[in-house]
Amino acid sequence: MSADTVAADPGHAVDGHDEHATTTGLSHTKLAMWVFLGSECLLFGGLISTYLLYKTRGNGRTLPTDVFDIPFTSVSSFVLLMSSLTMVLALSAVSRGEDEAGRTWLLATALLGGVFIGGQVYEFTSFVREGVAFTTNPASSAFFTLTGFHGVHVSLGIVMLMSLFVASVKGKLTQRNAETVEIVGLYWHFVDIVWIFIFTVIYLIPAD
Repeated sequence: MSADTVAADPGHAVDGHDEHATTTGLSHTKLAMWVFLGSECLLFGGLISTYLLYKTRGNGRTLPTDVFDIPFTSVSSFVLLMSSLTMVLALSAVSRGEDEAGRTWLLATALLGGVFIGGQVYEFTSFVREGVAFTTNPASSAFFTLTGFHGVHVSLGIVMLMSLFVASVKGKLTQRNAETVEIVGLYWHFVDIVWIFIFTVIYLIPAD
């Protein structure tokens, strides 16, 4: 490889190694995302544990489990899980240099995430109408905190996806920097996987 080639492509591997990679073989940005996701596992682990401790503490008032609409939430969950597929398709398209297809799948992923958030807002308002608000009892507080934090993470993911979409429209997101899409994809898959655990713990495991 000539010096001119390396200068023209600073992200190119040198002697078989990515000059931007850490000793783990991952780029600094990808490693930072993995570290961040590790800390997020601790956060959600604490929130899930708190919910399990408080889910039956209604103080004589209506519990969240009394007003669940599991079929509705199941459909909403399916929509969110499908967004992981469109995220994979987006990364695949960008990696192949198919920018238009990449934008389509990025937008589809963001829209599916938006549908999930819309469903969550509808569920929250329905709970409030049934007399289950954030401060109704310890169980409702734990429920709204856990699912609300997850909803915030999904919303942040949608902002990331739309930022990628805008960058692609402006020609700033190409095959050369497809790793950016991969890193956002790691975050998006994380919030999807976390929701599987949350959905199982909250909606599928009956209260004692």
